Amino acid sequence: MEPALSESLMEAVLSSGNVREAWRRVKSNGGAAGVDGTTVDEFVVKIRSSWEGIRESLMKGTYQPSPVLRVEIPKKNGGKRPLGIPTVCDRLIQQSIHQVLQPKFDPEFSESSFGFRPNRSAHGAVRRVQELIRSGYCFVVDIDIEKFFDRVNHDILMTQVSKRVEDKRLLRLIGKYLRSGVSVKGRVEPTKEGTPQGGPLSPLLANVYLDVLDKELEKRGLNFVRYADDLLILVKSKEAGDRVLRSVTRFLAKRLKLTVNQEKSGVREANDTNYLGFTFHNGKIRWSEESERSFRHRVKELTGRSWFVSMPYRIRKLSVYIRGWVNYFGISEYYHPIPDLDSWIRRRVRMCYIKAWRKRRTRIRNLQARGVLLHTAIRTGLIERGWWYLSGVLGVQNAFPNARLKKNGLVSVKELWVKIHYGNTVKTKLASS
Repeated sequence: MEPALSESLMEAVLSSGNVREAWRRVKSNGGAAGVDGTTVDEFVVKIRSSWEGIRESLMKGTYQPSPVLRVEIPKKNGGKRPLGIPTVCDRLIQQSIHQVLQPKFDPEFSESSFGFRPNRSAHGAVRRVQELIRSGYCFVVDIDIEKFFDRVNHDILMTQVSKRVEDKRLLRLIGKYLRSGVSVKGRVEPTKEGTPQGGPLSPLLANVYLDVLDKELEKRGLNFVRYADDLLILVKSKEAGDRVLRSVTRFLAKRLKLTVNQEKSGVREANDTNYLGFTFHNGKIRWSEESERSFRHRVKELTGRSWFVSMPYRIRKLSVYIRGWVNYFGISEYYHPIPDLDSWIRRRVRMCYIKAWRKRRTRIRNLQARGVLLHTAIRTGLIERGWWYLSGVLGVQNAFPNARLKKNGLVSVKELWVKIHYGNTVKTKLASS
């Protein structure tokens, strides 16, 4: 264990180079305004005249962070997740602190911790779970920590931070951020526990807090994977899993004052495990059914009739979403559903095109203009069934073949998946697996 960090950390946090880098990151991340209503663009103007005063108050220990703005974002399961939005100024200061402390704490963190760390990702966590399953760990202890970010004990957290940080000014500042309060519908509420999600410093503090758990699991010789508060412990029998679940539940309650959600936690066979949006079947990674349902729901929104935008704009937004989704879920090794998914997306887009041609005459004329033979265009134009049915008939497919949709900017799930797994120059015959 290295000695505690030196007492000159505040100077490192507020050095011009560190603050400039922090500002670059805050600006690139964008985000909404905090309680003061100041946006990132507006802050650029204010900071030029006010930064020296802010810096001086930080050095003297008189700076008081603003309360975070509490908003709620929808969760996949239908609930809502609270999110705290600090002011732009506080995001800048927190990012500056994060940049100095992250390299100091990170080397001490567990190799089994993957969340919010340099050169680590959710993909790394998923692949580590896969490795353990293939090594014979066929049961998973899935531990759901109830409202973790809202229940972090400040005294325990600051004790852990102070083991590595001696600069009292920085410790007091971090403590102020933990106790700065939240603004809910214009009313400021105190924060006696928790570290609000949304600030740049919160992920690091969460890892510092849960590193206590990681070290305990390592001491017990357990194989585990943690991404933020998403924890899996892999064992070789259900009996062992039951014992681990009970003992870890006791440890979390006694040592970290955290509660395990018994309804969401349990011991499961590896094939029944859903982790970070993925499942594992016979040692292979797949995206989960829930992830695909969420994807289809969003695609329906982007191709819905209630969204009155131009087709080029619609396809551009749809393609951006598809790329982002495949960049994350494309590590799935299960190819079978991909052709059907592509076909369904293209049919949704064809439906968007023909919905604009409500009159039969307009429909026939536009089909002809896109190379459809006259008799096929007439037969298609006279169909009186729903838009979904119409989008699948021969005339519409001829008007908007796959190549034309691609030329118009629509990306293919299959092509993106192949690129991830085989690179740009692959010429391989794909078979369902």
